[in-house]
Amino acid sequence: MPGKHFEEFKVSEQFETGGRTVTETDVINFAGVSGDFYPLHTDEVYAKSTPFKGRIAHGLCGLSIASGLAIQTGLFDKTLLAFLNMNWKFVKPIRIGDTLTVKLEVVEKKETRQKDRGIIVLAVVVMNQDKETVQEGQWTIIIARQSNEDSTGPTERTPR
Repeated sequence: MPGKHFEEFKVSEQFETGGRTVTETDVINFAGVSGDFYPLHTDEVYAKSTPFKGRIAHGLCGLSIASGLAIQTGLFDKTLLAFLNMNWKFVKPIRIGDTLTVKLEVVEKKETRQKDRGIIVLAVVVMNQDKETVQEGQWTIIIARQSNEDSTGPTERTPR
């Protein structure tokens, strides 16, 4: 079943994801994929000497997990066309063992010149298991519109 189309999203509508626990494997895999082996993420002895008093997940790892949690809601299945823009804050560290959830709120809808899509702006808050905000910001995404159908069937779309 496809996710919601542009027309189906309403300004001020809110959604919450399920939870996901950040693991040692997540941090090590992210270091490998990104090439970021900074000792704050990979060296417990070094990390204990920092203000964080231990290893923390990469901020971008947390953002990636938040994106995955949003996708897992099903809201965007086969309707999300592109991630257009982001304004993001890393508020608090994410520690190995933290369980993250994400709150999404539709704050704006914008028409586009293309009739097959629209733009949605989401306020996004990533929280840990204690309901503390660890990351927040806005995501601007392009979402498909519902197909226009008449009595002869689906309308033709010009290839992009």
